[in-house]
Amino acid sequence: MSDRELLAGYVENWWSAVGDFVALLEELDPDDWSTPTDLAGWDVKAVASHTAHLESILAGGPEESADIGEPAHVTGPMGQFTEIGVVTRRDCDPAAIIEEIRTTTASRRAALDAAPPEDAAAPADGIFGLIGWNTRTLLRNRPLDVWMHEQDIRRAVGRPGGLDSRGAQHTADYLVEAFGFIVGKRVSPPAGTTAILAVEGSAPIAVRVGEDGRAQRLADVPDAATVRVAMDRESFIVLAGGRRTAAPGAITISGDQELGERIVASLATTP
Repeated sequence: MSDRELLAGYVENWWSAVGDFVALLEELDPDDWSTPTDLAGWDVKAVASHTAHLESILAGGPEESADIGEPAHVTGPMGQFTEIGVVTRRDCDPAAIIEEIRTTTASRRAALDAAPPEDAAAPADGIFGLIGWNTRTLLRNRPLDVWMHEQDIRRAVGRPGGLDSRGAQHTADYLVEAFGFIVGKRVSPPAGTTAILAVEGSAPIAVRVGEDGRAQRLADVPDAATVRVAMDRESFIVLAGGRRTAAPGAITISGDQELGERIVASLATTP
């Protein structure tokens, strides 16, 4: 697959996720916007405001600045940056936030259609390039970010859904790829350990820990392993996203139970 085809797929995934996100926002009742989400310090409006902020920047909008104060949930430079969009839209009504997302993403989509990205390794636009991201990383992360926030809002307001969408598939498959890092670096079991992660809706992944401590992905998933961890997509997403624990009984561990529990406790890879 060429870089152009790869990146075009990411753009389509993002565009689909944006459509689903806006459709959900339009369904919300006025009281829903103040409902707390799994993200510390953020209600539904904050999640939507953050999304509007990033999409505005990507569409060529001006850099924003704000005195965010010292909120307890902001713990680093990235948190300080993402809080800016929440503060600058604090007085905006929900309709204005929805319209901003709709307008800026349409502008961004038009620009991408007019000049499709062709070099995955090229520096990303604007602030994302300054933090070291290339075009592949930026375009691959946007559908994940938008879809994860759709799910944050759905859980908060009790409107489940969207787990079989294009954004859902992209995000789950993307996060599954971190399994080798989780096993090898975070859990660090003995050399020779084999582990399988089976998330409903995604291809299972198997890794083996080498003498160097790294967990390498196996070309074929074996019938038996030291441990096998299986769960549905939503359980995986809330764990991998660091949102909350999975529902009781949602995870099945076969083989080494203690190792499986350590793997489950280490699955969070995105804030």
